[in-house]
Amino acid sequence: MDRVRVGVIGAGVVGLSTALCVAETLPNCSVTVIAEKFSPHTTSDVAAGILSPHLNTVTPLESLRRWFAETFAHVYSIARSTEAPDAGVQILSGWEIFKQPPEERIPFWSDIVLAFHVMSDSELKRFPETTFGWMYTTLLCECLLYLPWLEKRLKEAGVQMESGKVTDLWELEGKYEVVVNCAGLGAGPLAGDPLLYPVRGQVHKVHAPWLKHFVRRGDGSAYIYPGVTGVTLGGTRQAGDWRLDPDAGDERSILASCGVYEPGLARCRRLGNAGVGLRPTRRALRLDGERLERGGRSMRVVHNYGHGGVGVSLHWGMAREAARLVKEAVAQIRLQPTHTTSKL
Repeated sequence: MDRVRVGVIGAGVVGLSTALCVAETLPNCSVTVIAEKFSPHTTSDVAAGILSPHLNTVTPLESLRRWFAETFAHVYSIARSTEAPDAGVQILSGWEIFKQPPEERIPFWSDIVLAFHVMSDSELKRFPETTFGWMYTTLLCECLLYLPWLEKRLKEAGVQMESGKVTDLWELEGKYEVVVNCAGLGAGPLAGDPLLYPVRGQVHKVHAPWLKHFVRRGDGSAYIYPGVTGVTLGGTRQAGDWRLDPDAGDERSILASCGVYEPGLARCRRLGNAGVGLRPTRRALRLDGERLERGGRSMRVVHNYGHGGVGVSLHWGMAREAARLVKEAVAQIRLQPTHTTSKL
């Protein structure tokens, strides 16, 4: 039969990586990415990009661990290659600190990152009001560089890029045999899912080349991440807040909080305007496949959304899983067109 056409909605880190995994896993398919916005205008472009999966979720731990391990291995292979500067990927060490010890003294990802230890009393003295902390070596994936790098790989793989806003999955009926929903906050309305909501994040980029280590407050209310193009300062976690304009009060709070740990930031030069992104958040990350039915017609859809602030940390592992679901859907089209819904 003719090549199966796959449409991937969304051009953030999840959408692009999913499209690439589909193209690499199913070379006999034609893949198109459909998105209203591409880099540098996506939510992913605002992400700090640290691989450290902090999330409050009911998603099974074994799935989270697998997705993070696969993502870490993939990004680490880039970090050790000649592509690292173009992809915006680097190895980064630093401290995560807590006013009070967390319930989870050793996180599930501690043996996946490159190095990890609980901070000693002498290390803790560096940080005011800190009673517990971790020091670890992980990876930073700067999306302002990583997304264009992914787009380049997609084009080399023959994937098409199409600008447009999809408001109903049935708009794509007949154009694609399989549709993959990676639309971020737009994924909820497309799937009829009321459980998806925004968590607003604001960040600032500064020129502070003397900073070589990250600092993260355990609740995510302050962080300093040195990257390839500058140092990212954050942040805010405002649930249900749809504002996309920078907030001057948030800026003052971010700079003050980060300045507690790195006073030299008070004299650093700003790089551009503040970045604001709405993290597409869901109590349980959604990754499943289904067959939609309407008036005797059917459509196969794979959903991959709800990543909140861990899209970069889990993107490749979840993209690989989504590609496996697409492969399953393609097999159903070719061999069992009346097969029922598939779920993870």
